[in-house]
Amino acid sequence: MGPVVPAGDDGLLDPRLLRLFDALYSVGSVTQAADSLQISQPTASLQLAALRRALGDPLFVRSPTGMRPTPRADELIAGVRAALDALRRVSTGRTAFSPAATSRRFRIHMSDASTVTLLPTLLKRAREEAPGVRLDAVPIDGHTPAELRSGAGDLALGFVPGLETGFLAQSLYSQDWVCLVGAAHPHVRRSLTRGQFATLGHVTIGQGTGATLLEERLVDAGIRRDAVLTVPGVLGLPAILASSQLVATVPRHVGTVLAHDPRIRLTACPIDVGTFVVRSYWHARFDGDPAHQWLRRLVVDLFGSSSTAGGTGGRGKPTRPWAVAGFV
Repeated sequence: MGPVVPAGDDGLLDPRLLRLFDALYSVGSVTQAADSLQISQPTASLQLAALRRALGDPLFVRSPTGMRPTPRADELIAGVRAALDALRRVSTGRTAFSPAATSRRFRIHMSDASTVTLLPTLLKRAREEAPGVRLDAVPIDGHTPAELRSGAGDLALGFVPGLETGFLAQSLYSQDWVCLVGAAHPHVRRSLTRGQFATLGHVTIGQGTGATLLEERLVDAGIRRDAVLTVPGVLGLPAILASSQLVATVPRHVGTVLAHDPRIRLTACPIDVGTFVVRSYWHARFDGDPAHQWLRRLVVDLFGSSSTAGGTGGRGKPTRPWAVAGFV
């Protein structure tokens, strides 16, 4: 064995010294501690001397019953054992995560539409597997990338273009667009025509990347909607549409859920505005975290493209996460 260096430039003790401290505290004998560590007795004595110099205390003193710890050693033993336990976890692999035992709180960024379509199902399954888990649903906004990067946020669910270096994503399902009108709308019967879409008044969603994408595609198609009313989200749409002759254009998943309200009716969007992919996003720093992996597995099981009804339940097979193209 080479010379023992009690502390480096950063002031950290050599882990070998911590192991000797723990063993000597347990058995009260330098010889027995050396045997348990499979080192020689002279090496153990040298390490003990290094420990004493580094910590400025005898630590262990001779007595009729063996080497007895000093009050300073009694103060240090809990910290020494915690440090050794942490080093063992780092050396042997990832810390185990038990959903049944966790009380962790996860922070998930999502649109208000996702709180209607995804959150109830996610909460139900999460609480089935992890009764003590807590979820915070917060909006997708300009703070989302920074929160995912720092760990203040765990996942983002939805359509979040433009994330920079270090982010990963998992494709869940594809969405097209549908229209909603009041069930008693006097001009829209079985379907909505392109002409009606262009001339009727609209309720538009004023926030969210999906709303911005829709507006861009309508402009590309030569359509400019008459935005009679702009609202911050989808939650009030049934009451608004039932009491007006307005039209709302929303992702199909949202429209399907809202159309359970008998006051409104779902119809195909007469304008080809394409589709978009709903994904889960997280930062690569947390890709290997077992708790994150559990949450991401749950999301894919529930909302992956092979799940029942494109994300309304069932168990889909997780696919390999891909790096956000061009950014990792």
